[in-house]
Amino acid sequence: MAPQREEARNLQLLSHHDLDGYGNGGEGIALQVTKSGRRILYIAHESAPKDFTGIDVTDPKDPRLVVQTELHRGGIRSNSLALVDDLLLVAYQSSALGTPSVGVGIYDVGDPANPKQVSFFDTSGPHSRGAHCLWFVDGKYAHVSTGAADFVPTNPKDDQFYMIVDVGKPASPTEVGRWWLPGTREGDSEPAPQRHADFDAGFRLHNANVYPQRPDRAYLGYLDAGAIVLDISDMSRPSMVSRVDYHPPFPGFTHTVLPLFQRELMIVTDEAVTEDCSDWPKLTWVMDMRQETNPVIVSTMPMPPREAFCDRGGRFGSHNIHENQPVPTSWMSETVIVGAYFNAGVRVHDIGDPFRPQEIAYYVPPVPQGATGVNINDVYVDENALVYAIDRTRGGLYILEMTL
Repeated sequence: MAPQREEARNLQLLSHHDLDGYGNGGEGIALQVTKSGRRILYIAHESAPKDFTGIDVTDPKDPRLVVQTELHRGGIRSNSLALVDDLLLVAYQSSALGTPSVGVGIYDVGDPANPKQVSFFDTSGPHSRGAHCLWFVDGKYAHVSTGAADFVPTNPKDDQFYMIVDVGKPASPTEVGRWWLPGTREGDSEPAPQRHADFDAGFRLHNANVYPQRPDRAYLGYLDAGAIVLDISDMSRPSMVSRVDYHPPFPGFTHTVLPLFQRELMIVTDEAVTEDCSDWPKLTWVMDMRQETNPVIVSTMPMPPREAFCDRGGRFGSHNIHENQPVPTSWMSETVIVGAYFNAGVRVHDIGDPFRPQEIAYYVPPVPQGATGVNINDVYVDENALVYAIDRTRGGLYILEMTL
């Protein structure tokens, strides 16, 4: 039985909000400062029936619901979102191939209580489940993990690839370019990748991150294909710079790639996807990227003992990290990494010595009422170093203060 008590070190709970009973947060958190100075936190939902929720966190000790929207059709979810100024992008994915009205919704949230849809970029198709994840930080380009009407994968599990979408004119978004792992599309001259014998999450994109320090590079977490760096200097024709693939011997599901440019490092996460620890170990890796054509693993973030968490319920292992989003409301650090580790809660690591990362803080909330375990799914750290963490199933939003 999972313990009901809070566990904390150097992270203090300021407040909690259950999202009005719909505490199933996805992996999309964005923070808006309105023209009047209010601070609105937007949260995507991991599953139906809600679309996204806006919480006023102007007073982090007293968060208040501002808006909570409904999904526009059944059989879909809004797993991911991103925001620049008053423009909110939401990724919509279906549970079944061929579901219509999936892709990217574009909203004006100038009035947070009354979001207005500006347009919808449809990526549905007979072999598409739509968009799973998106990155949008410059007000111009969205970097999306998606399927498309004209994309036929060689294996159904390889249905999502990297697409660049120009949203500079929000009312008329257009595709600029795309890239997929060679061999994963019908008609490719390259052979299809060999499936893993012990696990097969798919050779498809999860995250694609692009930063102003290197606008000609995209950093991809490509599930069973590992961590990939792309040259996007010509967005219409992305090309691969390097690929680090350690699957096998480690289980797949490479999720997020975070470059640390000043230190020439790269942080890479693998998502835990089972609730019985059968996919252990799912780790957060530190890589040396001084030579970007040959990134090298130098260490992993230390984890608490597996034996202490595998019988608690919920998943155990790595997932999302705060990604140093280059926006005014985001905290930036190249030495402190804040991550979501499901039933191990929020864990904070110091990588001042990249060969010997140290855990310096953690917070594990009590198991939410009606849940089988804690599942902290995503984290966002604001410019004041406040940590916003969301639970995947029932827990809702936790606002934390680092007390290092």
